[in-house]
Amino acid sequence: MSDFFEEEMFQPQPPDPEPDPEARPPRRRRGSKKPKRGRKKRSPRSTGPAAPRKRGGGETLRRILVAVPAIIFAIAITVAGGIVFMLAMIAIGVLCLREYLDMTSTARPLAIPAYAAVIAMVVAAHFGSSYNVLLIFAAAFPVLFAFGADARRRDGVTVSMSVSLLGIVWIGIPLAHAVFLRDLPNHGAALLIDVLVGTFVTDTAAYATGRMFGSHKFAPNLSPNKTVEGLIGGFVIGTMGFWFAGLYQNWLSGADALIMGAAVAAIAPVGDLFESMLKRDLGKKDTGTLFGPHGGILDRLDAVLFTVVVGYYLAQALVY
Repeated sequence: MSDFFEEEMFQPQPPDPEPDPEARPPRRRRGSKKPKRGRKKRSPRSTGPAAPRKRGGGETLRRILVAVPAIIFAIAITVAGGIVFMLAMIAIGVLCLREYLDMTSTARPLAIPAYAAVIAMVVAAHFGSSYNVLLIFAAAFPVLFAFGADARRRDGVTVSMSVSLLGIVWIGIPLAHAVFLRDLPNHGAALLIDVLVGTFVTDTAAYATGRMFGSHKFAPNLSPNKTVEGLIGGFVIGTMGFWFAGLYQNWLSGADALIMGAAVAAIAPVGDLFESMLKRDLGKKDTGTLFGPHGGILDRLDAVLFTVVVGYYLAQALVY
């Protein structure tokens, strides 16, 4: 018995093995982590998308910062006029056409006759007349045929010639009209500046009012960001911008300024939508990278390529 008590009863027994902390019951592990998961879900950092609104305001400011140097450059070459303005239009035409040819490279456009036609049309507008510009445009057809007849270019030549001709019309004709408008006697420089101011004000106002009040899509298949509210805001503010630019021009009546301003503000979105249509068809977001995240030169001049033509003919009808 004593042996029993000594050996069995009073001898310290090895304690039961402590549960391994790594192998605790799942119940305790789940319970210890539930509050943490709950706090993460309730964290305000995971909700509240405030970034888009902040980005919208910054984008408006960036658009203005890009437009201001462009307007300063435009005013400088407009004031200089003459050969300086003609050379500036040639440089702009080359840059615009380069972007266009890069966008349409899969159609294998005929670059040499396109560059030659745009440059020749600008030179003819300065040193000649509208008849000379028309002559250059007509001569572009046989030149395109001569380059297209080359056996190495013959496959898909119809598309190649059509794309090249579109570039000549879209870029060359408006730049020739810019020279026509600038070379008008006495008031050409002021009228061109009025058209540019009206165009840039329309574009900026349409974007700003669309961001603030836009809710009805205008042309979602061409430009998803365009809204009816932005279109109306751009038209009204752009018209008044042209009118305000002409306040100190005693040779331009208030009624004529309103008519020209309304026409410029109405046609500016058409130029924008035209370029958007081409980019969407070609699968391009921007026409180039000249202005970094703000796109290429065609992205900045898409509306001007339309408004400068309207501005010239209205100036001829109302002022001269």
